This record gives sequence, structure tokens and C-alpha cells, in this order.
Amino acid sequence: MSRQPVHSPLVIDVAGPELTVADRRRLQDPLVGGVIHFARNWKDRATLVALNHEIKALRPDVLICVDQEGGRVQRFRTDGFTRLPAMRTLGALWMADAMQAVQAATACGFVLASELRACGVDFTFAPVLDLDHGGSGVIGDRSFHRDPRVVALLAKGVAHGLLQAGMASCGKHFPGHGFVKADSHVAIPVDRRSLKAILADDARPFEWLGGTLAAVMPAHVIYARVDALPAGFSPRWLQEILRGQLGFEGAIFSDDLNMEAARHLNGVDLGFADAALTALAAGCDMALLCNRSLGDGAVLDGFLRDMATAARDSRWLPSAASEARRRALLPQTAAPAWDAMRETPSYRRALALVHKLVPQAD
Repeated sequence: MSRQPVHSPLVIDVAGPELTVADRRRLQDPLVGGVIHFARNWKDRATLVALNHEIKALRPDVLICVDQEGGRVQRFRTDGFTRLPAMRTLGALWMADAMQAVQAATACGFVLASELRACGVDFTFAPVLDLDHGGSGVIGDRSFHRDPRVVALLAKGVAHGLLQAGMASCGKHFPGHGFVKADSHVAIPVDRRSLKAILADDARPFEWLGGTLAAVMPAHVIYARVDALPAGFSPRWLQEILRGQLGFEGAIFSDDLNMEAARHLNGVDLGFADAALTALAAGCDMALLCNRSLGDGAVLDGFLRDMATAARDSRWLPSAASEARRRALLPQTAAPAWDAMRETPSYRRALALVHKLVPQAD
């Protein structure tokens, strides 16, 4: 019989560019369904390929993820990786030539996914669908534009480019993080607009792209006139609105449970396992806990033990539907090796368009 549970909902990180003994042990935990890489996992391209090969040798079904958007959020940017523009660059191009901007967005998505897949990465948390209201430092130039119509069309271009290279897309941060100024990494942002106002503006790209996106990541933001819980922990936002009202059928990832806004719900300080259980109960299919493999990793080990105990005690019920959504994000085709990928006409055409936006360093 398979050792896998019905559902492997946890996404964790590994300590560096090579697996440790502790990393290998954690990756074989049946509750782990994903790994997220950071800049510390990068040494050079050959090392990244070897790291991902070893991860897949341990767990062929695990989803290897990264935050690779372009601009300031790009974990891998040397040893052949193309420097990608901030998404605001594409929004500015839209104002001059809308069709050229859509073409460039598709090229960015294709180059991004082609390079990641050639190094063994399965999935990136992109595109950003937040609107650029002008006051959010954490979103800022990660946003395409203020107009939700422009955001939706450029994000659809990026998602199409990802798909052309065999990679699924993830829209974030539902229903929109761009209006609030506070950074949910270090604070608890509160958006006091009405549900009607949010659905008519920030949430529109999620509505329009519901049939395009393979996954969505909700915001660690409290929308106080809708629910006292941040969106990623709110059954109203995830089940009633995102799935019920907007009809989204793809996977839902929590944002990082290590962030400040994920740990204090309704005035209660939660441990990591309780935060994950709350997110899963609210409607998330996957729960991320990042940057806890460093040092002795005791917090991460405790998190995995607590989640296993919760499963044994039936405080968390595995979901076959959630597991199917997770597995649907895995690439369905084999990726070409780096050198072969770089020589394909489709990659070379897309790369030329990206180079017009971001001249590359020699």
C-alpha cells in the first residue's frame, strides 16, 4: 500500500542549496506536499538542478515552488537566469501600446517558467493581481496597474506564458492587498471598505481570471466590514465568496504562516499548527510555513509533529479534492534541459521581447 495520505497539505522550506539530513527526513513526511525555495537555496544553476533532482528522488510527487515574479521579487537572477521587469513596467507599456504590453507579458511568463522548469522548479507564486493604489510599499511596483481591467489582461498574458512553458499560475493576494499600507509580514493590515467596494474594484481580476488561474493565494489582510478574520483564514472569503460567488475551482494556498498577520486571529496568539489548521478549515488546500528550517529547525519539526497529532486526533480531516487540486499543479510534461531550452525558437523570441524591457547586464 502507498505510504501517502489522502492529502499532503503542507509546504515547507529547506535550509540551503544542498539537502541536510533533517531536510531529507522532513521531505519524507507524508503531510508535506510542497517545498518553497528562497535566495539562500541558490548557489548556481548546477547546484539548483542537483537540489531539485534530489528532492524529486525522495518525493516524486512533491511540488517544488518559488516566488519568482520579476522585479524585486526574483529569487534566481544570475548564472543565466534572465532579469525580469517589475510588473509595473508592463503597466506603463500598456499606456503606450496595449497589445505590445500583452505580448510582452506573455513573453515574461514564458521566459520565467521555461528557465525555472529547466532547473527542476515546478511552480511559481505569480502573477500578482493586487491593484496599485499608490500607498502600499510591500506591493508597489509588483502591481501591474491601478485599473483592474489592465491588471486582469496583463496577468492573463503572464499566465498564458507560464502555461505555454508547462507551468500553472497562482493569482495573489485575494481579494487584494494593494489598498492597505501596512505590510502583513510585520503588521496586521485592516481594510475598512465595504464588500461591495472591494468586489467592484480589487477583486475584479480574480473574478475575471477565475477560469484562467490554477491557484489563488489569499491576503493576510482583515477586511473588517466583511469578516474579523484575515481573508486566508476566513470561510466567508474562501468558501462563500471565492468558491461560491466567484466560482473558483483551483487550488488555494495560504500565504506564509510565519508572517505577523497570520499568527494573531481575533485577539488570540496562535501556534503554527493552529494557524495551519485554521487556514485549512477555512478552505485552503495548502498551508505554507517558510523560513523555519534554519538553525536547528526545532520549530519546523514541532509544527510537523503537531500537524500529525491533529490528523490522528481528527482535528484536521484530509481532503481528496484538495489533494487532487495540489497534484493538478504538477507539470504534465517533461521540461527540456537548460541548453536545449535556450535554443528553442519560442524561447529566443520571448527572450528578445523581455530584453527590450530590461537590458541585461554583461
